[in-house]
Amino acid sequence: MTGKVLNRLDKVLTTFEDWTLFISVIVALVALFFNVVLRYGFNYTLAWSEELVREVIIYTTFIGCCSAVKNRSMIKIDASVQLLPKLKMPLTYFSNGVILIFSVMMMWYGYQMAALQARTFQKTLILQIPLVYLYAILPLTGLLMFIRTAQVIYQDMKSPKEGE
Repeated sequence: MTGKVLNRLDKVLTTFEDWTLFISVIVALVALFFNVVLRYGFNYTLAWSEELVREVIIYTTFIGCCSAVKNRSMIKIDASVQLLPKLKMPLTYFSNGVILIFSVMMMWYGYQMAALQARTFQKTLILQIPLVYLYAILPLTGLLMFIRTAQVIYQDMKSPKEGE
């Protein structure tokens, strides 16, 4: 039962992450392309293009972190594991525990930061996007990282001999 639920959740989250990253990168590329053509072809610059690309890079970075947790692509120091292979699983669980703590902190403090932006009604300078939408990525990413880390821990517990 738990495996089916986690597989279904994995498919939903993977689809969300993949499409979010795909659309975000396409939007950034199109905006940058038009800005470069206008800048060098017509000596005109789109101010909103740079702000949009900056915000898209922030979103893709955070969503990419969730995807990295799923794919076990987080930055790790594996010299200790190579020297002492018996430490692989304890260090993996320690690393996953740290990610869980970090994701809870992202949810908590990200929510507080988003709530502050909602109360103050701040907006970006050029596009006038409410900052609450930009800060909302923090608790969302924290939740996604927590779920992804729980999935990784479940996979490790299910097949401890394989390690992946």
